[in-house]
Amino acid sequence: MATTISVNKQTIEQFLLNARRKPFVIPEYQRPYSWTNEQIDTLFRDIWEFTSNDGGTENDGTYFLGSIVSYENEDGEQEIIDGQQRITSLFLLLRAIYTKLTVTDEKSPEAINFISKIEPLIWRTNKLTGKVDYASILLTSKVISDSENEILKNILETGIIKDKAQDRYSLNYKQLSALLEEKSKENALMIYQFIYALLNQVIILPITADTQDTALTIFSTLNDRGLPLSDADIFKAKIYNNLSEKNKEEFIEEWKELEEESSKISESIQQLFYYYMFYLRALEEDRKTTTPGLRKYYSNNKFEKLLKVDIMENLKKILTLWEVIANKVALEDEKWSQNIEILKVLDILSSYPNEFWKYPVVIYYLMYKDIECFEERFLIFLRKLYVELLKKYVESPTLNAVKSNILKLNVEIVNSSKPVFDFKSLDEEEIREKIKTPHSKAIRMILKTLAYEIQDELLPEKWEIEHILPVKWENSYDLRENEEVAREKIEHLGNKTPFEKKLNIIATNNYFAKKKDYYVKSNIQMTKEIGNLKMDKWGLDQIVERDIRMTDKIIEILKSWDRDYE
Repeated sequence: MATTISVNKQTIEQFLLNARRKPFVIPEYQRPYSWTNEQIDTLFRDIWEFTSNDGGTENDGTYFLGSIVSYENEDGEQEIIDGQQRITSLFLLLRAIYTKLTVTDEKSPEAINFISKIEPLIWRTNKLTGKVDYASILLTSKVISDSENEILKNILETGIIKDKAQDRYSLNYKQLSALLEEKSKENALMIYQFIYALLNQVIILPITADTQDTALTIFSTLNDRGLPLSDADIFKAKIYNNLSEKNKEEFIEEWKELEEESSKISESIQQLFYYYMFYLRALEEDRKTTTPGLRKYYSNNKFEKLLKVDIMENLKKILTLWEVIANKVALEDEKWSQNIEILKVLDILSSYPNEFWKYPVVIYYLMYKDIECFEERFLIFLRKLYVELLKKYVESPTLNAVKSNILKLNVEIVNSSKPVFDFKSLDEEEIREKIKTPHSKAIRMILKTLAYEIQDELLPEKWEIEHILPVKWENSYDLRENEEVAREKIEHLGNKTPFEKKLNIIATNNYFAKKKDYYVKSNIQMTKEIGNLKMDKWGLDQIVERDIRMTDKIIEILKSWDRDYE
């Protein structure tokens, strides 16, 4: 179906009059109203200055306020996707003006005129009698914050705020009222010119889309002032609306906690939903390699997947798993998280060059975390996953090489705690040869694997790949006769070791004899062992010899972990 978009430049009065047929609504997934006193001051003074110079009844100038992106929802409302801060502030300004115009018993003709013009912009009026229904406001906020939504409604209905109110609606309304009072004392007649300019010369560009998806796409394209709406914002609103009143407050607290805890480990709620999507797809036996858009996936059948009672609980479980992986800490109620062998293989997997390793891990955890032998089975599963991923990556270091295998595996996990791995890869000798010169994105995995064979402490967060024979070897070594060979051997596995970043910076490109002094200070055992070698030179022969030892060890580990899974 073709997308339709309506764009039509309008004055503030023309734009707001549209709400007589289709009232404005700020949907639940929008962020709360947040304009500061500076933004309110700028809005008011800019329009006042425009009125003084280019606007008012004596001039024909226009002042462009910006665009408003919306679409007509199923309730016949104009759902605001972009521009909620501006439109809310406009309503507050008009209410402040209306209050100012109606406070005196004796009203000038100008006041009477503008009162009649403002009323149908804020409230419903009877089409036959013209009577104003002050309780029926043409702007409704459904942002998830019930108390503040009620505050906005009360301000627009009554023009009154509580004395010590500190919410943004009350503070901004109070500020706008004060600015009007200030300007009316300076130049009372100018106030009417200001109102005229506001209604007739301030221009809005309404962009009306046919669907929510189209409106959100337009918003994402136009928005450069702040964070765009995320799919998670919409999911939050859908879940919230489906809850009973007594459960809504608890949900908000749960959501806030998920947001805070996710941010601590550099994740996001949206990413949790993404991981959960692969779990649901596995339950549905969906092996398709095309990954659907997150919102498109969850919106099927009127968001039924979001409305399941266990969704928040499962998101919390995924977050728990990720807290262990990211923070490398044991959790009291997660016995497996105290298993150093599990922590080591999870740390190795975290260096896998793309995210596809995460989905089977999440699915396995959600499916089997509560079974009696989970800790034992989780370890052998993780090791097997690493074996297959490493072999596949050294063969073909691309995302697509592993994608279909992972999606098949996801479904197999649902069917068994010892799932079938359908990963076809190279034979042992081909793997051995490729591991000597692994892809740059695989080297961290391999070095971690070797490091954890001789130590139980997890590697520090900040470590770098140290070239024992430096990349700039020509400054320190007389290898010029073998320059081509040297350049090739430098990138071999046998010339690399993990090294703490702080020590690596100090060691730089020194001679091997000098760098050994820093290697022995390392807390990484395999690097410390290099520092303790009884030699003062490191060259091509040493790289070749270490290549053999390291590849032999990797092959041994792969075969061992494969046997454990049989």
